[in-house]
Amino acid sequence: MKTLKQHLDPKNGVKRILSLDGGGIRGALTLGYLEKIESIVKSIYPKYRLCDYFDLIGGTSTGAIIAAGLSIGLSVKEIREKYLDIGSKIFQKKRKWWNLQKYLKASYDDSVLNKKLQDIFGDILIGDHEIKTGLCIIAKRADTNSIWPVINHPKGKFYNSPEGKNKNIPLWQMVRASCAAPSYFKPQKIQIGGNINAPFIDGGVSMANNPALTLLMVATLKGFPFKWKLSEKKLSLISVGTGHRVFNKLTKDIDNAWLYTWAKNVPNMLMQDASWQNQIILQWLSKSKTPKTIDMEIGDLNDDLIAGKSLINYLRYDFSITNENLNNLNLPKKYIRKYTNKDITNLIEMSNAENRFLLYQIGKKAGEKEVLIDHFKTKP
Repeated sequence: MKTLKQHLDPKNGVKRILSLDGGGIRGALTLGYLEKIESIVKSIYPKYRLCDYFDLIGGTSTGAIIAAGLSIGLSVKEIREKYLDIGSKIFQKKRKWWNLQKYLKASYDDSVLNKKLQDIFGDILIGDHEIKTGLCIIAKRADTNSIWPVINHPKGKFYNSPEGKNKNIPLWQMVRASCAAPSYFKPQKIQIGGNINAPFIDGGVSMANNPALTLLMVATLKGFPFKWKLSEKKLSLISVGTGHRVFNKLTKDIDNAWLYTWAKNVPNMLMQDASWQNQIILQWLSKSKTPKTIDMEIGDLNDDLIAGKSLINYLRYDFSITNENLNNLNLPKKYIRKYTNKDITNLIEMSNAENRFLLYQIGKKAGEKEVLIDHFKTKP
């Protein structure tokens, strides 16, 4: 087993990054993929948990919850049990529209989320030894509109500086900040240094809802303390999504769309755009074993390498939530039916907690097909 110092040391073997997307309750789908990843890791290294295998685990929003749980040594099964319980509680009771003072600030009461996160992470601080590997929680500081990738690296610029002693931030608060999706939950205030009590919102309200590219920059740019080298043989990046919808609208539906329709759809459109931009850049940097076709012009970038060679070992696992894919997924008998467009719309909604068990099964079955042992045969 590696110590935290060994995980962070750029000279200590192959470096592995695990990146986990945001997506509300659809994080249950991520857990299905992670179970397969964990089973493969254990088949190679029987005593390992994912915190032993990965040297940096990072996430945004719902991905931050999972990333933080993995970083303190929880198994995927342990996180799944806690996550499915949390999901049933935090989205259970939506505020009534006539309670205007509270409803106009956030749709859901955050007291349950706060308590559940405190139950899981207790008094652990960002700088505590209970965090067993590199961790990056991505949130957005609302008053400055800046992305904050908060890390537990002792040499980080703001880990223990007068401007911000990030090592003293309670882990549950940082995770809560990353989950503070506007209109869903109110911002999270965090004491970051001196008398500054800064408001944070969901890191997904940015290009980092899929945090893979941000995590690669954190791991390799000179402004951050990791300073890992770009090398296909020495740096692996595994990115796991929460499922996405394939847009296929009729022209008449677009022509007849109301303001409310646009307001409801634009956030998901922008999140997908940001994620695909991540995908393009990362496939441009690598000779990925899991390439996605971007469009009819770009293709899968199989013959396009920005540096003339592959700079990272990059893998992306994410499920396209379509009628056809669901109907062909060989789900457990309980969930077998002919899925419709209405079902897809329901599954994509980030706060539909009743979908959490189905989403988990989708990720589990997709993982069984997509996640291969050959993807993980790299020496520690």
